[in-house]
Formats: sequence, structure tokens, C-alpha cells
Amino acid sequence: MKQFLTVIFHVIKKSSFTLITFPLQRGLVFSCSLLVFHFSSAQDLQEYINIALENNPEVQQFDTKYKRISERKEAVNTLPNTEFGAGYFLSTPETRTGPQQFKLSVKQMIPFFGTITARENYVSSLADAAYQDMVVVKRKLATSVAQSYYKLYEVRTKQKVVDENIVLLQTYEKLALTSVEVGKASVVDVLRLQIRQNELAQEKEVLEETFVGMQKAFNKLLNQDVNTPISVIDSLPMPTRANNIQANSLKLHPELVKFDKLYTSVAQSELVNQKEKQPMIGFGLDYVNVGKRTDMNVPDNGKDIVMPMLSLSIPIFNKKNNSISKQNKLQQEEILSQKEQRYNALESVLYRAVSDRNASVISYRTQLKNLERAKKAEQILVKSYETGTIDFNDVLAIQELQLKFQMNKITSAVNYYTQSTIINYLTQ
Repeated sequence: MKQFLTVIFHVIKKSSFTLITFPLQRGLVFSCSLLVFHFSSAQDLQEYINIALENNPEVQQFDTKYKRISERKEAVNTLPNTEFGAGYFLSTPETRTGPQQFKLSVKQMIPFFGTITARENYVSSLADAAYQDMVVVKRKLATSVAQSYYKLYEVRTKQKVVDENIVLLQTYEKLALTSVEVGKASVVDVLRLQIRQNELAQEKEVLEETFVGMQKAFNKLLNQDVNTPISVIDSLPMPTRANNIQANSLKLHPELVKFDKLYTSVAQSELVNQKEKQPMIGFGLDYVNVGKRTDMNVPDNGKDIVMPMLSLSIPIFNKKNNSISKQNKLQQEEILSQKEQRYNALESVLYRAVSDRNASVISYRTQLKNLERAKKAEQILVKSYETGTIDFNDVLAIQELQLKFQMNKITSAVNYYTQSTIINYLTQ
């Protein structure tokens, strides 16, 4: 049976993206659609997801479970044990044709018509449910890898922003030193700029430590050496607005499809139960060895006895089967309740993710506007320096605002993509 799993991480419908597919075990195909940014590291995330799917022990565990359950199909496609018997007469009963010496017998019971097929269908339904478990695990793993990757991007990008601000402050420091020489600024202004540089240098070191720790955690997620270097993309394009999401697509989510498969497995189990309430037919053969009579010569003297046998096994006391039928009915009701509860939970997660993603777009646009105004204020300050009226307190204030807006912009973009992975996990 070939089934396909598609977990799509595309975020902007109008942006260009590519569909990367790579084969997995037992005919599975896992597809990841990721935005292609036009630079050399565009494929990194897809490669990391591929590595995680190949190496992750939880995926391997569920794959093994699926194979194990599928293998049970061979176990149920069998008849009951063939019965062989042998007996020796200690006291030989005499017959007309001679004394009976020993007896051999063989018997084979055959289940009611369709019983074996019902068992195979039951095992297949269990395997289908196990397959959905494996699909869910792979989806969750791909989502976790993507989210961790975006967090690494966030830390690395913030480091670059801090570096840019340190360079900017060094430029301001030179201006302040020049102003001190001509008596238009005080040494205190220079010291304030240097203190601010020290704070940014500290923040950069903290971010580096954070990146190292997150990189090790990311490598563990990929089940590879924790010191393996991780490269991240240079930028994340943001849309002007978020796309609408249809909650109806939730109904086809593997977590919910699994309940349908479980419901089907219970129905198949009931079919097996009904078949087992039917009689079993047995076919056999008895062979009796007869010795020759020595006291007289009779027709067929010493002729062995061969007797075909037909037997019928009827489950007269079937309270067990009736109880199983009631249990199956209750289990199906339980599964339906579990599915409804899980659907409500997933729908709540979807609505929250959509809301947070929309908020990220709004926040991103706001940070862009504020950053633009902060840069204009910076240009005004630089022009003021030419007239000798620069205020370095204003310089520090504008620099802090710029840094704040830049950091918030990065966080908004990362949050947009993080929420998008949740949305796509639920709807694609």
C-alpha cells in the first residue's frame, strides 16, 4: 500500500517556493514545501528536516511498530493446529477380520467461511492506525525542526544587529571625541557612549552563548553530534498581510484520521467476533491397524480400517462473544468522543496560531514604520553636528530606539514563521 504524507511549511502564497520530496521507508513519501530564498543556504532547513526524519529514534520506533503490526497479518492467515493422534491397544479388541493393534488419527478444524479474511482486515485496520501515528510523529518532528531553526535564525540575526549598532556607536564616539577637542561636548558624553558599547558587547556575548546552547539542542533533535555547525539563512521575507485559513482542512489531519482508523478497527474486530460465533468444521481420518486371525481364514483377514471423520464445533455458550460485542460498541462511542475532543483542541490551537500570526504581521509593519522614523531622527542629529549643536543624549536615545525596533522586527518575523509552522502542521 502506498500512502503519502505532505507537511508543507510554505508561508507566503505569492512568494516563490519549491516542493522537495524524498523517499522514506515502506513506500512513504514525505514532502516539505519551504520558501526558497535566493541565496546559497536556502536548502538548509529542508536538509535538516531530512536528517531528522532519518535519524530520529522516535520516528524509527513508530516505523518499527507499524512494521510489527503489519507482520501480524501473516500470523492470522493460518488455520488451527492440525491434530495428530496415536494409540496402542493394550488389550486388543477382536473383530471379525482380526485383532485391532494400534490406531492413528489426524484432524483439521476449519474456521467458518470468511473468518480468516475478517482477521486479516482487522490487522490491516490496526496497521492503518499505527501508520497515522507515524505520520503524526513525522509531522511534529518536521515542525519542531523548523521552529528550532527559526529560533537559531533569530539569535544569529540579532547578533548581526548588535554588531551594526556597536559600529554605529563607535562612529558617534569619534564624533564626540572631536566635539570634546573643540569644546562642544564633554568627556561624560564620550563615557556614556563607551558604556553603551560595553553593554552591547555584553549582549552580543550572551546571544552567542544562547546560540551555542540552542545549536546543541538542535543537533540533538537531529540525533547527530552536538558540536556539528549549523548554518542559518540570512533573511526571512515577510508578506504585507497574512493569508486566510480554512478550519475545514482540520478534518483531514492525521491526528483525527487516526480516530477514524481506530473506529474502523473496532468494526473489523466485531466482524471477527461474529465469525467466531459461527461453528467450525473439522475433517479427519482414523486408521486402525488390524492383525490377521490365526484360528481361521475369513474374507478380508487382517484388513486395516480407514475411517474418514467429519466434526462440528458449535459455540453453545457464547456469553463471551455477546460481551465482546457490547464492549466494541462502547469503544466506538468512546473513540467518537475522543475525536470530537481532539478536534476542538486542534481547532483552538489553529485559531490562536492564526491570531498570533496576524499580530506578527501588524507588529512587523509597525516596527518598520518606527525604524524609518528613527533613522530620520538620526539623520537630523547628524546634520545638527555640522552646525555644532549635536546632543549626545539624544544620540543614545535614538540608538536605543533603533536597536529596540530592529530586535522587535526580527522577533515579529520569527514569530510569523513559527506560527506558520503550526498552521501548516494542522491544515496541510
